[in-house]
Order: sequence, then C-alpha cells, then structure tokens
Amino acid sequence: MAIHLDRNQEATVWIGGLDEKVEEGVVWELMTQAGPVISVNMPRDKITGEHQGYAFCEFASEEDADYAMKIMNMVKLYGKSIKINKASRDRKDMDVGANVFVGNLDGEVDDQLLYNTFSAFGQVLSAKVMYDDEGTHRGFGFVNFADFESSDAAILHMNGQFLCNRPVHVSYAYKKEGTRGEKHGTEAERLLAKRMQARNAKRPHMHFASTPGESSRHQDRQAREVARPPVL
Repeated sequence: MAIHLDRNQEATVWIGGLDEKVEEGVVWELMTQAGPVISVNMPRDKITGEHQGYAFCEFASEEDADYAMKIMNMVKLYGKSIKINKASRDRKDMDVGANVFVGNLDGEVDDQLLYNTFSAFGQVLSAKVMYDDEGTHRGFGFVNFADFESSDAAILHMNGQFLCNRPVHVSYAYKKEGTRGEKHGTEAERLLAKRMQARNAKRPHMHFASTPGESSRHQDRQAREVARPPVL
C-alpha cells in the first residue's frame, strides 16, 4: 500500500464508492470519456487481493481531471454512485472538521500507510503521523476526511482493529480552537458541513453501468461533452 509520489497530483482524481466488481480496466474505460488516462491505481488488500473501494486516476492534464470531476461525479457504476474529487483539491476549502485521532500506532506506520488505510472509508484530505523534534515516532497521528460520513465510518470500523499487528484507537480529535476539551464531530460542525456540501453539490449523469455490457469508445475530445455515458 503506497502512494505513487511521482504522479502529477494536480492531474489526479480520487474515485470512491467503487463496487467490488469494479476492476482497473473498468475505471480506465470510464475515465477515458473525460480525457486521456495516464495511470489507474487501485490499492488492494495484501491478503485477499480485493480492492478497498477507491482508486486514483491520473490524467494527461489538469484540465482533463477537472472535466472528469464535472461529468463523472455521482455516476452510477454497477448500481453504486461513485464520488470523484481532485486528489490535490484545496484542503482548506474542503475542511469541514471531520478530523480523526488515531492512537497506539506501530512505529512502522507512516503517512502513506495511514493515508491508504483510511482512504477505504472516503476521501482523505490529509493523513499525518506525528514525530517529536528528534524524529522519533510518537505513536499517533491524525486523518482529516472530506465529510463526516467517511470519518464516522472510519471510527466505527477501525477503532480496535489491528494495523501492523497493533490495535489502534480511533476517535474524533480534540479541537485546536474553541471550547477547551471539545472534540470535532459536533452537531454544529455537521450542520455547517451539510450546508457547504449543498452549495457545492453537482450531480450530473446519475446512471452509468448498472449492468455489464459493451462500452462505447467515443473519444471526441473537441466536443468535450458526454451526452449519455456508455453502458459497461
């Protein structure tokens, strides 16, 4: 489980909510409707070999990645609506307070492993393992999600689970600002997050690939319009 650090993050999108039947080839074929694809990375479980419900797709340009977000977000793939966001989207604008504390981390856990592990539950804006001034692993870190649905799921499913042979503690982090001792995940934060999501919500093309079949290879880049996505 590693992030491809050499890829162009500005031209890369995160794709979440993928059905278990979705393979790299399906993601590649779908994303080519928006523009030329350079690579598709679908992290998989080392033991079962199953993907973890999300993927990263790198396009030839940032414009192609932006276009993919506009036309592919909330498309239905095998009956499930997928979510697409820019991998490098402005974290400050997207931060709703869904900040999670992860404790009792093994010294082998680094930022990349933390990021990939928790990306299984939704889009991760940042994942950071904490070190002291001498570079010593402090045994805990923080994961900031793009929405509370993802952070709630991460806490529900990861608290007490083993990561590198150690059970981790997962809960909402304490706020740096505001009332002393108050944690993230409050009703006020959730209400604000819903308002932000309602303002920014764009839901084009609500149906795609509900059942397997033949796929179109329409590649008209100049038109830049996908009137009806093909059926896989």
